[in-house]
Amino acid sequence: MTGIVDAHHHVWSLARGDYGWLTPELAPLHRDFTLADFEPLREQAGVTTTVLVQAAPNVAETQFLLDIAGRSEGMVKGVVGWVDLAAADAIPSLTRLARNPLLKGVRPTLQGLSDPAWILRAEVGRTLAALPRLGLRLDARVTSAQLPALLQMLDRHPALAVVVDHGAKPGIANGEWEPWAPLVAEAAQHPRVRCKLSGLVTEAGAGWTIDLLRPYFDHLVESFGPQRLMWGSDWPVVNLAGTYQSWFAATVALTSGWSTEDRAALMGGTARRFYGL
Repeated sequence: MTGIVDAHHHVWSLARGDYGWLTPELAPLHRDFTLADFEPLREQAGVTTTVLVQAAPNVAETQFLLDIAGRSEGMVKGVVGWVDLAAADAIPSLTRLARNPLLKGVRPTLQGLSDPAWILRAEVGRTLAALPRLGLRLDARVTSAQLPALLQMLDRHPALAVVVDHGAKPGIANGEWEPWAPLVAEAAQHPRVRCKLSGLVTEAGAGWTIDLLRPYFDHLVESFGPQRLMWGSDWPVVNLAGTYQSWFAATVALTSGWSTEDRAALMGGTARRFYGL
């Protein structure tokens, strides 16, 4: 495979003080991660293009990521940032940020919110309705707890392009299947929804095997079809349970019987089309 797109990775600088979730207990992650650290990993995998995703819930970090992308010599072709979608100034903020063509979407921290139905609030809905005309997409970082509200949101906003991050984060380590499997299959019934095959090894935990991942991987493939899936490393979060190389190798093994066309979609085509890279 050549010309691969990594549709989901991060960088961060601890000195920014943005990352409340990033505590010393997360030892593999509790340091700076830069594009220079990322470079040899993506080169080894044949990745030529990437999408840089927010890791802190503030607009300042979004600008930080846009600046990094602008200095990446064309490698980072898209940024998924953050704006408080419920704020009174959300649409003006997004309008300003979207003047930078590298901003491709926004990602509210749905998984971390106390209200699993937050995305259905009226003030959030007004902002979601504005995203298509601003040329922006929604990255949905959800688990089974937030999927019912996401399904209602999809019915309300049929023009909104949505990608479900990390396969909706099934509890693989706990053997979760219900209610994740039917809910994610229902989300896939919406034709404008895509899904990222990323983050699965983190949900499986240290000591994961391909056989442990396979039923979850296969269910996402069956639900969305290869042409609506995109591959992402979720680096450096992947380091909690593996490495960039081990997740990439697992993906190659799990798709060994796929057609050239389907593998090309997963490893680049879907992300290019969805984000307009």
